[in-house]
Amino acid sequence: MSELKPISKEAIPRAIAKAERYRLLNEPWEAESICRDVLGADPGNQEALVMLLLSLTDQFGRRQAVSVNHAREILPQLRGEYERFYYAGVICERWGKVQVRSGTPGHIAYAWFREAMEFFEKATALSPPLNEDAILRWNACVRLMKGNTALKPNPADGTYEPSHDDEAPPR
Repeated sequence: MSELKPISKEAIPRAIAKAERYRLLNEPWEAESICRDVLGADPGNQEALVMLLLSLTDQFGRRQAVSVNHAREILPQLRGEYERFYYAGVICERWGKVQVRSGTPGHIAYAWFREAMEFFEKATALSPPLNEDAILRWNACVRLMKGNTALKPNPADGTYEPSHDDEAPPR
């Protein structure tokens, strides 16, 4: 089998731009591959870590080999507490959307959106000046839940009860 070829540190900015283009072209696997090459040359590159996380979440529901836990593994590598909370919320929100599209019972997706909102609330408290991204994501979750009457707490007790077939939201 062939070995991977490393890229130079000088090539990183161009590679990151290319990874972003692949994400915009709806080819997240290509973006993921490029991000892994960048991280091979510069393991702590924050831009590549975020792009990798987003590329993985782009693949939710499209590639069974990519789960919510694959994206969560990147969170501890993010340097800022704001970033860890914000992207934890993004992971939960995007996984919740996959649950909605796949016809999973509404209380499961609801729990994912509520978990996302908790992370977005924590991120909001830490957000840099003029950065209201966490508020925008919070509002998107609220609108999505209001627009889908199936998204409600578990009717039994208002809490989430994971089955063996789905991944439980983080606690």
